[in-house]
Amino acid sequence: MSEPRERPTILRITEVGEEILRRTCRPATEADFGSGQLARLIEDMVATMHVADGCGLAANQVDVDLSLFVYDCRDDRGVRHVGHVLNPVVEPRKPGRRLIEDTEGCLSVPGASTELARPDRTVVHGFDQHGTAVTIEGAGYFARCLQHETDHLGGRLYLDRLSGRDRKDVLRQTAERRERVLAQRATRATRATRASVR
Repeated sequence: MSEPRERPTILRITEVGEEILRRTCRPATEADFGSGQLARLIEDMVATMHVADGCGLAANQVDVDLSLFVYDCRDDRGVRHVGHVLNPVVEPRKPGRRLIEDTEGCLSVPGASTELARPDRTVVHGFDQHGTAVTIEGAGYFARCLQHETDHLGGRLYLDRLSGRDRKDVLRQTAERRERVLAQRATRATRATRASVR
């Protein structure tokens, strides 16, 4: 008979202004791949992402210095993509690749969003938790998610891609809405914890 698994832990999400969000994350190594600690971190990150109502979450967003992100996102055809990737590298954008503007936000900039142009398709190369090479292709909003999360692991926020005026507007939004958003997350975390105990 197998031992009962521990419930995932809902982790605190780091916020804009915290130093870890501005550092390039440590690449995963052979010591990380296949470890129980890594598997647990991925489970905790997925649970945290769902409670925060996000479609992607990078490790430095939960105060962990590791080149890892998880995702649960739909593409432009409505197909759901769920998974994780370590040491992701985005293929360079080809000349003439179409950009699309869409609303983008960030769990580390709570309550804010704005329009941002990104390539409509992207390809990411990396590894799964066991060290097996993976290639992930994304279109539409899923492509945006892959680019956004890979940016995080390089110490870059979507704010850095905005004009000064748009950046100020996003920071104003989060100043006004942060408390409400964090309270909503706390409520969902409590409900998730109670549900997992049953």
